[in-house]
Amino acid sequence: MDDTFRSIPFEPRELKATPDVLEKIYAAAKLGIKGDALAFAAGLLPIEYRRLTALDKAASIAEAKGRADSEVEAAAVVRNAAMEGDSKAAMALLTHLHDWMPKQQINIDVKSQISITAALQEAESRVIEGRILQGEVVALDQDRHTLPSLTQEMVNAS
Repeated sequence: MDDTFRSIPFEPRELKATPDVLEKIYAAAKLGIKGDALAFAAGLLPIEYRRLTALDKAASIAEAKGRADSEVEAAAVVRNAAMEGDSKAAMALLTHLHDWMPKQQINIDVKSQISITAALQEAESRVIEGRILQGEVVALDQDRHTLPSLTQEMVNAS
């Protein structure tokens, strides 16, 4: 074995925001890719991408521009669909862009109103008095699992 030092050829990668790198960053950001995946899509290691954005603001601008252009395209699609009559797209526009919320309450206008408390009081008095089916009195000590039998009069009356 040779005891001499062997040199391994190494050339450090030059970190520059070339037009090609900026275009790759823009394209990846426009697709919605973020973080380390964006760095790899641009042909950089994540550490290289972070250094590049710290040293050259053009990389950050390319990323921001890609995201903005993607958002513009998506918003145009939603707006066009809403203008063509798509109600879901129109609701999405109203809620997300204009902070509009549909009403959460429903107004019911009925001429004759039912009093819930009066209905509950009536039901309670029937239970306490033991009145069932047209005022028939049933003994309270009867087996709870058996119902009183209906007479032929009760069947004909209903």
